[in-house]
Amino acid sequence: MTTFDESERLIWAGRGAAYAASFAKLCAYAVPPLLDAVEVGSSVRVLDVGTGPGTVAAAACARGATVTAVDAEPTMIELAVSAAPAAEVRLAALPELPFPDAQFDAAVANFVLNHVGRPQAALAELRRVVRPGGWIAVTIWAAPPAPGQALIGRAIQAAGAVRPPHLPAGLAAEDDFPRDESGLRELMASAGLREAACETLRWDHRASADEWWSGPAGGVAFGGQLVQSQTPPVRAEIKRHFDLFSAEFADEDGLLTLPHAALLARGRR
Repeated sequence: MTTFDESERLIWAGRGAAYAASFAKLCAYAVPPLLDAVEVGSSVRVLDVGTGPGTVAAAACARGATVTAVDAEPTMIELAVSAAPAAEVRLAALPELPFPDAQFDAAVANFVLNHVGRPQAALAELRRVVRPGGWIAVTIWAAPPAPGQALIGRAIQAAGAVRPPHLPAGLAAEDDFPRDESGLRELMASAGLREAACETLRWDHRASADEWWSGPAGGVAFGGQLVQSQTPPVRAEIKRHFDLFSAEFADEDGLLTLPHAALLARGRR
């Protein structure tokens, strides 16, 4: 486990409910195309890695698949068990999964590679547990971020927040890759996956300002931990700028329309 992985475990510890109430709805947009990419249907043996509150696992079960779901965070496991009672849900994490070679027909990881220290090794592990000819599909956030995705970061930067030492600065140079279609496609190929392909998903996420702020206010993900680590005056400045910038996305009804972009890639073992 890398230092980045250790930091991610600390960042997400105890955050299951806060994530489910905020950013989980955003990440759910990618679930149907993700499952389509690995051809999930009746009796297909699917591994859902980084299941979070079980959104992907539940959707795969609804398609009649035989689903195994894992996550590194116990509070996420509790939610996933409730959301996908037909799935086998276990505590586990990349890059070392507790499964034999070629156990699954397909594997998916929805916004998980963003949170691992060695993305290529993570993909190689997914390849290991999928049968020859089976599909693997992943999503990550695109860079540069779409305007809706950048909103919270803009507020943090405008307030002059300082990154605390316990938050990772990023991946080691040898493990990082360009967060664009060609970069993710090449990463898939470098992990031994055939027929690697990548596309960009774009959508507008609708949420109230209070709901969108509840993620960082609840310490969810890197941004939330960054917000919570600041002094009270700086936190108040972040919130003030968040309110100011949110007005750019507000409709007549007060809801925010937040443009997002993500990369969806798949490859075959």
